[in-house]
Amino acid sequence: MNRVRIVVRDWAHVLAQQVRAVLDRTPADAFASGPLTPVVLVPGIWEPWRYLLPLARRLHALGHPVHPLPRLGWNGRAIEESVALAREELVGLGLGPRRPVLVAHSKGGLIGKALLVDALADPEGPVGLVAVCTPFGGSKLSWRVFTRTPLGLFAPAGAAILALAAERVVDARIVSIASAWDEMIPNGSFLAGALNIRLPMPGHFRPVADAATARLVHEHVERLAAV
Repeated sequence: MNRVRIVVRDWAHVLAQQVRAVLDRTPADAFASGPLTPVVLVPGIWEPWRYLLPLARRLHALGHPVHPLPRLGWNGRAIEESVALAREELVGLGLGPRRPVLVAHSKGGLIGKALLVDALADPEGPVGLVAVCTPFGGSKLSWRVFTRTPLGLFAPAGAAILALAAERVVDARIVSIASAWDEMIPNGSFLAGALNIRLPMPGHFRPVADAATARLVHEHVERLAAV
């Protein structure tokens, strides 16, 4: 497919989904029941939790209790603040021995990896992370002009990306799902030490709402929980 068409379709999708997310009033506990491994959703930058409703509904239909992190809001804070908020809310879920797997999109995967590092000392913390289109190595589109904006955190040589890259001990508990071509992460989502999977679908936004992606996430959530 022509890359211009990919970008147009991807951005048409994200704009429509953002409008739906703002107008939707689904409560945060709507998907909290289910017999399988609990899932905690971590959205990307400028994505309210309801942006991930298509994925939440599909994972719940497959049997997972799905828990969002509403206090992240539009998730535009610095990575340290985002991680602190997510950490507090994760503890507040009170999942106890039912250790969850984190399921994230884009920036959410960076937050998720930081939470996995926390969980090394927490016997009730998350057991793994399935991340869709996450810039583990940053994005070469994070130009210097963005340094003082929220997009600056994606700089490949920035402090946030380098600090997380140094935390290699949890990489084996991460599944990084990349699209066939990602206009927001031209350098890809590859994470050494993780299980890396490439989807046939291109784009940064559409894959996370796709039914095939949800089935793949489900498969690897159960695999990580069984390790």
